[in-house]
Amino acid sequence: MGKSFWTAALRAPDLRQTLGKSVKELQATDVHVGFGVAPDIDAFPDMEVFAQLIDNGYEPFEIWKGVVARWLSKLEPVTIPAGTWEQTIHWVRDNPELLARVVQDTNSALSNKGRFGLILFDALDRTSNDWGMMDRIVKDLLRVVLWLKSYPRLHAKVFLREDQSDRTITDFPDASKLLATKAELTWASHDLHGLLWQTLCNSPGDDGDNLRALYASVIGAAPRSENSVWLIAEDVKRESTKQRELFNALAGPWMGRDRRRGVPYIWSVSHLADGRGRTSPRSFLAAIRQAAEDSLETYPSYDQPLHFESIKRGVQKASQIRVLEMAEDYPWVPKVMDPLRGLTVPCQFDSVEERWKLHLPLGFSDLSEQRLPPQHAERGWSGVRSDLERLGIFETMKDGRVNLPDLYRVGFGLGRRGGVKPVK
Repeated sequence: MGKSFWTAALRAPDLRQTLGKSVKELQATDVHVGFGVAPDIDAFPDMEVFAQLIDNGYEPFEIWKGVVARWLSKLEPVTIPAGTWEQTIHWVRDNPELLARVVQDTNSALSNKGRFGLILFDALDRTSNDWGMMDRIVKDLLRVVLWLKSYPRLHAKVFLREDQSDRTITDFPDASKLLATKAELTWASHDLHGLLWQTLCNSPGDDGDNLRALYASVIGAAPRSENSVWLIAEDVKRESTKQRELFNALAGPWMGRDRRRGVPYIWSVSHLADGRGRTSPRSFLAAIRQAAEDSLETYPSYDQPLHFESIKRGVQKASQIRVLEMAEDYPWVPKVMDPLRGLTVPCQFDSVEERWKLHLPLGFSDLSEQRLPPQHAERGWSGVRSDLERLGIFETMKDGRVNLPDLYRVGFGLGRRGGVKPVK
């Protein structure tokens, strides 16, 4: 979670300088995007160009080397054909020794300057609509990353969705050298609360003054100012008494009149988790924003800025946003979730499958044309269930029943007794 966020952060020179306080090399690193959400046809081919190059007989390995070659030509003066991508890839194929010299010379030049080069790859699900082809493309990209590892001043970082990294894209020699440096982008509850206060303390105008004053009243000292950025204390970034007290100052101690309803500090994160217990920063901040707006409008005389009922409505808003994001990344998901609207969970899988058969009588024919359809569609509806579990939308209870976390249940319109009401 947060792949595109990190791509943007590493690209921004001012943020890179701030991050460089923890990772010194970043202060001396030139960053380039080798594939990403925002199209940049001079830096990398888009999906259609990728498909055309492969149809013309070029291997993804050669295409990625072409992307690297164009990147290196920006770091050090070197002439590489760049009129079209086919010209670049053709040059890569026909001039392996020249390319090797370009890489070696660029690495040496960066070493002499005391600098590094970093190329980022994100949004790789946009390279192809077909799982098999995307596997080829991603596997060959990782082979290129391994190739660059021989050059200490040149680095590549690849951001992958979990469903991509779980596939057989690392079954090539020495892939273990890449897996050894793999990092999971997960956010613990205390990370999210730390992010919240880092965001709040940097609010503009009077809002920022008020929030920093509230922070100081709880912590005992104001956040530290550095280069026009307010930095929170280390114990506010970790699960601590101070972190909990800060959220209590916003939302109070209980999710109702007493302890039986839960604690806002815990409730606000846990009810935004997916079926694998993970909560994204975007969902958490969206829920808090909605809760603040709803509290101001609906409960203006409440003692705290966040009313517990507004926090529940914040979960509804975050769920709607997450459902839209899921539809963008996995267009087949709304197709299989819409027939379940109004169903009460937990329930037996038979009830789910019955609705699918009723509303999707043609089975997967409607899903097969979607971008990156269900990975395990060949196994029938049980395969779709498996894919939904891998995405964190479905979770199987100990008694075998299907359940949905509030993050998805609310937005997809399913009910649960005593839970946050689904979005109508």
